[in-house]
Amino acid sequence: MDYMKFILLISFLYAVIHILFSSLNRKNTKSPKLPPGPPCYPLIGNILQLDTSNLPQSLSKLSQKYGPIMTVKVGTIKTVVISSPTLAKETLHKNGPALNTRFTPDSVKALSHEEASVLYMAVSPKWNAFRKVCGTKIFSSQNLHSSQSLRREKLKELILHLKENCREGKGVDIADATFTTVLNSMSNTFFSVDFARYCSVSSKKFRDVISSVLVETSKPNIADYGSIFSRFDPQGARRRMRSYYQVLLADFESIIEERLQKKDPIEGSDVLDSLLEYTRKEKSELTCNDLLHLFLDLFIAGLDSTSSTVEWALAGLLQNPEKLKKTMKELQQVLSKDGELTDSDINKLPYLQAVVKETLRLHPPGPLLAYKSVAEVEICGFRLPKDATVLVNVWGMGHDSSIWTDPNLFLPERFLEGEDNLREDIGFNPFGAGRRICPGVPFAHRVVHTMLATLLYHFDWKLADGQKSEAMDMTEKFMVTLSKGKPLMAIPVKE
Repeated sequence: MDYMKFILLISFLYAVIHILFSSLNRKNTKSPKLPPGPPCYPLIGNILQLDTSNLPQSLSKLSQKYGPIMTVKVGTIKTVVISSPTLAKETLHKNGPALNTRFTPDSVKALSHEEASVLYMAVSPKWNAFRKVCGTKIFSSQNLHSSQSLRREKLKELILHLKENCREGKGVDIADATFTTVLNSMSNTFFSVDFARYCSVSSKKFRDVISSVLVETSKPNIADYGSIFSRFDPQGARRRMRSYYQVLLADFESIIEERLQKKDPIEGSDVLDSLLEYTRKEKSELTCNDLLHLFLDLFIAGLDSTSSTVEWALAGLLQNPEKLKKTMKELQQVLSKDGELTDSDINKLPYLQAVVKETLRLHPPGPLLAYKSVAEVEICGFRLPKDATVLVNVWGMGHDSSIWTDPNLFLPERFLEGEDNLREDIGFNPFGAGRRICPGVPFAHRVVHTMLATLLYHFDWKLADGQKSEAMDMTEKFMVTLSKGKPLMAIPVKE
């Protein structure tokens, strides 16, 4: 369905419902005082002023005119947009209890996923159990340290794949290569198996399904505008999402079933063993079905965002040769001749860390953080009604000239001030904040740094097809995460 048909359908459906039930809306109740915002059209709100394919940038432009806290209407839904670090901190911390619930797109509700999703379910004992197993059974320092040999093995396989392309002078789809590496790093950590091979059908299947899920989640959907629309799934989003979920869940379910049928399981040999042991305990809050949905969340949230960050970082360096030389020089000074990199080596590479931070500032994996108010809440003198949608524009804060000097330039040096710049109070919160901060940050931190270092230490790089660095296409593609619009094709030219 194209954009104009979408708008017209919303207008028609709303008009019909408004006529039928107008008498119910004539109560003399005083509306909460909302922040200012652009004038909107009846029925469709500000839809014509918003570019949904480039939503973070579109909202950022509006906020420059209407302020760091503003109200826009998507159809008839009031949405408050936060574009200030100070207000974001107040929103996510001071008003945490009222804003601890994520906005859940209707498409996500396929197979009742929202009821067992650590990303979307409301704060509850079950949600706390999910967060607990993420912190103690999956992403704890001890678990990540014990599994780093698996991740190093996957990096060696990446090097072999790149060597083949190097000998043949072939360009490498960086997003595809990094995606497969992250996929196998996760599948081995969780299940002790590879899910894919480079340039294989299995890798393409996973990437296509994950991409489809992210696209479906970010699409404008009439069903998000009210329960009456949700009942009918008029655009078929939930139906399509169900098929994507089923592809991934079938793989996870077969692995769990096989593990459960083993007579003598090796306790604690991988994440799955540890989680199955946890579910067998008396009064365990989680079931095997909950584990399926947890893995669904972790793979959807972790694969594209992690691999895209590596792609963006390499693209930024190739576009800025002097920054590339500084990064490679640091790696040559710190790493041994075999280029073996451990997680502990990351702390010895401040410029590499600065490159990653600058990449996350420019291209945050979660450009918009969406919440739903469960009660009326006051922010900066304004009162947000219950059930309002609250968007924190992380992309906008990363490109705000009042916070950053030359915000559109790739300048890793801005993060070499000797302080921890991974803080939301200076406009840098690429992983969210508060109780809803991404639980996989420790894993992503290790994988992004070690993979980028591996790419840069073992190979020099040039753009494919004779492309010049200054002409590189750096267009962003918004689909919940922020992917590169045109894939980076680069040739590994030598070791």
